[in-house]
Amino acid sequence: MNLFEYEAKQEFSTYSIPIPQGTLVTNSNQTAQAIAKLKPPYMIKAQVLVGGRGKAGGIIPAKSAKEAEEAVAKLLGAQIKGLPVKQVLIEEKLPIRKELYAGITIDRFNRSYVALASASGGIEIEEIAGKTPKAIIRTLIDPQLGLRSFHAMAIAKQFGYSGNQLAELAAIIQKLYQVCVDNDAELVEINPLAETETGNFVALDARMVIDDNALFRHPEYAERGAEELSSQEALALKNNLAYVKLDGDIGVVGNGAGLVMATLDLLNFFGGKPANFLDLGGGTTIEAITAALQIVFADPDTKAILVNILGGITHCDDVARGIVEAANEAKAKKPLVVRLVGTNQQEGQKILSDAGISVLDSMEEAARQAVEITRGEKR
Repeated sequence: MNLFEYEAKQEFSTYSIPIPQGTLVTNSNQTAQAIAKLKPPYMIKAQVLVGGRGKAGGIIPAKSAKEAEEAVAKLLGAQIKGLPVKQVLIEEKLPIRKELYAGITIDRFNRSYVALASASGGIEIEEIAGKTPKAIIRTLIDPQLGLRSFHAMAIAKQFGYSGNQLAELAAIIQKLYQVCVDNDAELVEINPLAETETGNFVALDARMVIDDNALFRHPEYAERGAEELSSQEALALKNNLAYVKLDGDIGVVGNGAGLVMATLDLLNFFGGKPANFLDLGGGTTIEAITAALQIVFADPDTKAILVNILGGITHCDDVARGIVEAANEAKAKKPLVVRLVGTNQQEGQKILSDAGISVLDSMEEAARQAVEITRGEKR
């Protein structure tokens, strides 16, 4: 489960990780009182569970109280990447000398947490890794030993700090690890972790993802309503589908997390970009298949849809009926490519062929066709 920025910052604050002064507002009537608690300038930040808010217009700097009020009024009720803005965080804007990155996530290959740090903060860690992978400091954390002060100090030293700054930065990194462990988090990150003009460090932004399987230990988040999710996420939750929005233009539906991941890899191999991860699971129903297709059809970023099904418990003819039903009901008609093999394969493929939907045996060919469609090379 993703936390809102203000929720992650509240958690950071309980561990004495410095954050900017700020107030959350849910309607414009609260703005004046919130602004009165802070000194200008301000940062007005939409609270939505999606990355890239800044580029999408969800973060607005304001030099005066009037500009701040206008920014809050503009954001409340607006949509950022399809998500409604119901909450806005008003914060003090701090003078910044340098932006860093610090995060803790899971290294599944090594079965441990890993600390990530970079002197290039303010941009997404994936972008840093793609352009300058050596700029990321990776430190595997022994599950039994944990991240001790000398580990954190070694990480902080690589930024070139010394004295009190070195100790302060190391303390933040160590506390970040404790936040991660105590909250059963899959990811906690500060981006940017800013060095202010006074030489102190402040978490200007915060991200936190809690393991869904551990939510029974965190009831304060477990009861979060579907109204805080996008329409696609709410529909996926309702139908017990594993859905993650990505930044590409090819919708992906498959049965089994491994098969879906392999499908994403194939699309990338052929030069395509997946728009989502959507796993039907095993033994799925026609209703769930229809819902899955409705989710990807409704995504405005999706130009084509690739369905990859290996039928076992899941019957191919049921999948085919769900696909046809969803395609007929979809308001936005989009090209479909289906790879369908397994139980009742011939029946399923005939249902799709009769409906005019491309169906293949080869997973590689299906991925290639989906990429060609998005490039305009195939109709």
